[in-house]
Amino acid sequence: MSEIAKASGFKDMTLYRYFQSKPILVVAVATWKWKKVWEENKIRVPNVDFSKMTAAELFGYYLDSFLAMYRNHRDLLRFNQFFNIYIQSENIERDVMKPYDEMIRDLRTAFHMIYVKAEHDHTFRTDEPEEEVFSKTLHLMLAAVTRYAVGLVYIPENGFSDIKELEYQRDLLLERYKL
Repeated sequence: MSEIAKASGFKDMTLYRYFQSKPILVVAVATWKWKKVWEENKIRVPNVDFSKMTAAELFGYYLDSFLAMYRNHRDLLRFNQFFNIYIQSENIERDVMKPYDEMIRDLRTAFHMIYVKAEHDHTFRTDEPEEEVFSKTLHLMLAAVTRYAVGLVYIPENGFSDIKELEYQRDLLLERYKL
């Protein structure tokens, strides 16, 4: 915490006044940054009327959000890699993680709209439990964009297109779940 205070130009006591421990500070930073990205994502396509989109179109928008994150926020994806390692290695208590968990719940609630729409328009598969589809697609897409952002990917001798490979994964998921 002393090093963080020094690097930010604050005194230790000022930092501790707002963040009683390093885990609280780390979770606050992660939550703040992710919320910023999710808010930015909401305005990514300003003229889109989500109420008129099919469930499959909403799912495509959801998957495209990960590609937008990769294009625009690789720093966050790299941070998130280390954040997850830190959270696991330090055994951060659940109450400290509460703000971060609430932010994930907000994303989960937005994902729920896909299932609500699918009940009416039948453009998206609902034969798998909603929570499982959310977890699978969140983890697959987030893991993929994070690996590319961190640089943990195979690079063929003649090169490759990271965006094309990520779009390929998105397309596979779209094909899996849309009707």
